[in-house]
Amino acid sequence: MDVDLVALRSFVAVAEHLHFGRAAAALGISRRALSSAVVDLEDQLGTELFVRPSDRTELTDAGRALHARAVDLLAADARPASPSEARVLRIGIAPGVTVTKWTRVWAERRPDVPVEIVRTDPGTQGAGLHDGTLDVSFVRLPVDREGLSLIPLYSEVPVVVVPQDHPATVLDHVDVRDLVDEHLLQDTDALPQWREAAAALRTEPVRPLPAMRSTADAVALVAAGVGVLVVPQSVARLHARKDVTYREVSGIDPTHIAFAWPAERSTDLVEELIGILRGRTARSSRGSSGTGAAPEAAGAAPDGATSATPRPAAGTGTGSAGGRRSSARRATGSGQQRNRRRGGR
Repeated sequence: MDVDLVALRSFVAVAEHLHFGRAAAALGISRRALSSAVVDLEDQLGTELFVRPSDRTELTDAGRALHARAVDLLAADARPASPSEARVLRIGIAPGVTVTKWTRVWAERRPDVPVEIVRTDPGTQGAGLHDGTLDVSFVRLPVDREGLSLIPLYSEVPVVVVPQDHPATVLDHVDVRDLVDEHLLQDTDALPQWREAAAALRTEPVRPLPAMRSTADAVALVAAGVGVLVVPQSVARLHARKDVTYREVSGIDPTHIAFAWPAERSTDLVEELIGILRGRTARSSRGSSGTGAAPEAAGAAPDGATSATPRPAAGTGTGSAGGRRSSARRATGSGQQRNRRRGGR
């Protein structure tokens, strides 16, 4: 069964409690995050695991069959490894994060310890560290930091995903104020700068969100011309399609990627991986891991991101950047005016 154990553990909790609220409390995550994890698992398996619509939580036949198998899988995963079994370093990665350059170095230095990559989402990235499913994780902040040690890695540039024929495509860069009249396909609480700008400048009421179960669903709606989506650039690349594109947005805070691990489980493998993140050679001493130092490796940040070393955030500069923002407002504003004029004909 090719599913990640974090999602499977979420499903089993709901299946055993038959109540999303109690299951979420048992896992120490929000009910919304748990529901999202179950829906993603259903999408991955291509079948519904719980009866819908229903006034109570009830397993489908497929759900009951999966529960029986999942319990065995999780029990086997929790079984302590025998001395003859090779250790495995289980690494969680948030959507859009690429770790190839680090895992390649790991494979060269520690061929005796294979790496298992587990894809996480905002609702499960912390839970996997707390319950032992993951040894370490590359997380997108914010995350529940209780009991965790973190090393900041890099910041990500926010971009707006738009259809290929959107007025913003003539620009290299747009300001958040240029987007206030757009139908934003996400929870506005996640983008307080857009919400504040829209409260002051928006000319139409905010419309309710359409049904969406994943970022891929939201990008499909962007392609259909329903609205726009603001995400980190790495996530936009992950969901790239021929009928959409994206542009950098100023006025919205960047997101941040960090390396996290349980503070009480700072093993020799974790220390060695930290050394790789910091650019240490195989012969250099490991030293202390710490919890707040930025990685020392030059070029640690991928394209579309900036190092954790303090520097001006994207879109906060002056001079030519300010000129680009003015051009963005004029071009996008004129495009919106053209669209309104067309709608009135």
